[in-house]
Amino acid sequence: MLNTLYGKLALVLATLLGAIGLSYGLISHTLTQRYLQEAQQSFNRDLARNLVADQRLIAEGKLDPKALKATFERYMTINPSIEIYWLDTTGAILAYSAEPAVVKRDRVALEPIRAFLAGAELPILGDDPRSHDARKSFSVTPIPATEPPEGYLYVVLRGQMYESFERFYQDSLLLQLSAWVLAGSLLAGLLAGLLLFRLLTRRLRRLTAVVDAFQHSEFATYVPYHRQEGGGDEIEQLGTNFDRMAERLQALIGALRERDTLRRELVNHVSHDLRTPLATLHGYLETLQLKADRLSPTEQQLYLGAALRHSRRLGRLVGDLFELAKLDAHAIQPRRERFPAAELLQDIAQKYQIAAREQSIQIDLRLPPTALFIEADIGMIERLLDNVILNALHHTPSEGCITLELGTRENIAVFAVADTGHGIAPDDLPFVFDRFHRGSRQVTDDGNHLGLGLAIAKRIAELQGGELRVSSEVNQGTRFTFDLPVCAP
Repeated sequence: MLNTLYGKLALVLATLLGAIGLSYGLISHTLTQRYLQEAQQSFNRDLARNLVADQRLIAEGKLDPKALKATFERYMTINPSIEIYWLDTTGAILAYSAEPAVVKRDRVALEPIRAFLAGAELPILGDDPRSHDARKSFSVTPIPATEPPEGYLYVVLRGQMYESFERFYQDSLLLQLSAWVLAGSLLAGLLAGLLLFRLLTRRLRRLTAVVDAFQHSEFATYVPYHRQEGGGDEIEQLGTNFDRMAERLQALIGALRERDTLRRELVNHVSHDLRTPLATLHGYLETLQLKADRLSPTEQQLYLGAALRHSRRLGRLVGDLFELAKLDAHAIQPRRERFPAAELLQDIAQKYQIAAREQSIQIDLRLPPTALFIEADIGMIERLLDNVILNALHHTPSEGCITLELGTRENIAVFAVADTGHGIAPDDLPFVFDRFHRGSRQVTDDGNHLGLGLAIAKRIAELQGGELRVSSEVNQGTRFTFDLPVCAP
């Protein structure tokens, strides 16, 4: 129970209410006592002086001992709530209205008496002769009233007998009633607080159940917390934020699983494409080693040439893998610079003229009448165009044509590479940029096309802030396009 938030809140509330009740009781008792003392002392302020006047304790300017003794005896019977003492001018007790055994002091302090006669603020507590350390409210008057006085009539209010009766009354009724009222109030407050905490923690328990279910499902299934858009308290905001976090987490897990699937496929394809050139290379080299004395120089050159071709193919594949891995890890960052796009296309077209002529393929170049400047990494853009053009050369038959175009659309430079090759089947078109994808019309005459060039080109386009797109018709050709923003020259 105490391990839950509700249990801890309940314990804190109960402790707090208990402390409040105890403090309230102590403060109420102290203030009540002070108020009663002040009220009683104020009401009986002139009691001592009235006693002197009413009982005729002064005769011919002197204190009458007989009248004082008679007054002591009378008030011990008819008004036990007061105790009367006759003091000299030093505070020593000369006579009193009590049995000798109950009086514990032989003198009282004069400072409270002087403060009382000077009219200081009430209540003023003076020494109680019947106790060694107790202090009580009192009334006092000098005897006689003329200066200098011979002593003081010191009347202690709420005497010992009256206090015993008062204590019995309080124990029997008042305190019990107050205790019951206070306990009832605290209990009502505790129940109300527990109900409120129950209502507040109900949503937390529901959110906890949602989180636990999400965790136990290994983040596969998720029941959203009731989302209150546009506001709500902290609990609602926590639930809303958790919903968003769970959605994001599921998306990330899905992406990781998809990436893991791609990684497995990549390993399978890489192992296959590495195994073929390695096995071929190993076969040619082993043949040269075993039959070196029986092969003519011409045959040896043929074996070495074949081994060299497979070695270069293997090097290109490994290089493409490293380049793609760096692009995926953002290890290669674009170094942007301003350059004329037309000049780049002219250089690239010139670079592939010889290779195209050897395959009887024509390369056309279509440029706009005005110069277009773009800001990008010129090396990456050239690498992108290289991969797309090599793909076009690979799929374009003899007497075909490859067209390099540069156009504009609303301050956007549009690059295009179109060929008149075999085209891409509609079923293969969505996967043309997948790594190591081989379509149903894949040409494999020389084994040089390994399925990484277009994936690298697409990743470069994304790093430049663009997108590489493809459209194709079977037996008509394929067209690749990507856009880059035009900048001022």
